[in-house]
Amino acid sequence: MADKELTFWDHLDELRRVLFRILGVWFVLAVGYFIAMPYLFDNVVLAPCHNDFIFYDLLRYIGEVFDLHDEFFTQEFQIKLININLAAPFFIHISTAFWMSVVTAAPYVFFEIWRFVSPALYPNERKGVRKALGLGTVMFFVGVLLGYFMVYPLTLRFLSTYQLSATIENQISLNSYIDNFMMLVLCMGLAFELPLVTWLLSLLGLVHKTFLRKYRRHAVVIIVIVAAVITPTGDPFTLTVVAVPLYLLYEMSILMIKDKKADETEEIIETGER
Repeated sequence: MADKELTFWDHLDELRRVLFRILGVWFVLAVGYFIAMPYLFDNVVLAPCHNDFIFYDLLRYIGEVFDLHDEFFTQEFQIKLININLAAPFFIHISTAFWMSVVTAAPYVFFEIWRFVSPALYPNERKGVRKALGLGTVMFFVGVLLGYFMVYPLTLRFLSTYQLSATIENQISLNSYIDNFMMLVLCMGLAFELPLVTWLLSLLGLVHKTFLRKYRRHAVVIIVIVAAVITPTGDPFTLTVVAVPLYLLYEMSILMIKDKKADETEEIIETGER
């Protein structure tokens, strides 16, 4: 309750300390990743370039079990990147370390947000926000892992082997690989924050369960379009791999939030009790 008596400048000063702590954690993690980057680059970032990547092994195993002879399940895949920019390796070294620190610092960032806003909340609000931030952290990492282990390898394998003409040889540059890698993995992580965003919008009264149910068919079309943008591979399997989780997240959003009538009833009850 003491935090409620703080002035605007006191809150601003506390926010400044929170930001400095977050930046400090990011910096420490970035330095650690920078030091370990040669190992991480070969064994994590470039892992989807090699035929022994875990997802490719899984596809071949599925093909063997179900006796599937399509190239999708039997393809041997290996690509070698090239660098045409003198300074690219150095700057990619720095940027990759930074973005890895941003991703892994997400739980701490959510924790700091919780510490900052929790004193101003009622007990029932604290419980809801705590659950939302916890769910948001878990879902972010689920999206990142799905993007890394499944969506990006499928996208890479399709685009790197796609030929517009037999006379054109595909040579993938380091910059192109990293840009697509970071964009797709982070986009998948952010896409999995849909339930959290929907819940926050419902608190503001902008979205309700009835609204989401009414426009479910429109949402399906939008989800398919978003999935097609995230994974421009053209094959139905990859599109389904992205679209189905996004649709399930939409349904999860419907389950998480309350209907407008229920909100109004609870508000009337709380007002009467007070």
